[in-house]
Amino acid sequence: MTAKIEGFHHVKFPVRDLARSREWYERVLGLDVTHEFPDDDGVVRGVAGSVDGVPVALRVQETAAAGLAGFDPVCFSIADRAAADAWIARLDALGVEHPPLFEATTGWMVRFNDPDGTEIRLYSLSKDDGVDHTGEQGYAQRVR
Repeated sequence: MTAKIEGFHHVKFPVRDLARSREWYERVLGLDVTHEFPDDDGVVRGVAGSVDGVPVALRVQETAAAGLAGFDPVCFSIADRAAADAWIARLDALGVEHPPLFEATTGWMVRFNDPDGTEIRLYSLSKDDGVDHTGEQGYAQRVR
């Protein structure tokens, strides 16, 4: 058998305050929590579930959460420009601050931060949106 990656099992975000982050991920991203992880002392220090079928976990790790502030460790995919516009409208309705919709290298990107400052990115998959900045200064450069 060949050693091969089949995909990913889950995405785990480090958080400082589990209750605050859980509420935010449930309200903003629609996290459906199915599991809680208590430590030996019985205190729940992590949760797991899914966001639209994508397995997502939150785990109390204060130092790691602080270290990720301003960084985007994962980028969720969305369908197209219409989906990006719908997310912008959703974030506005929820009062979640975000920069304007961004033309990424080959699609549209919605960016916003979780309560610990970790940047969440939603990136469109559609090749029909007419956005392709590949090779332009400030965008991705193809290497092969």
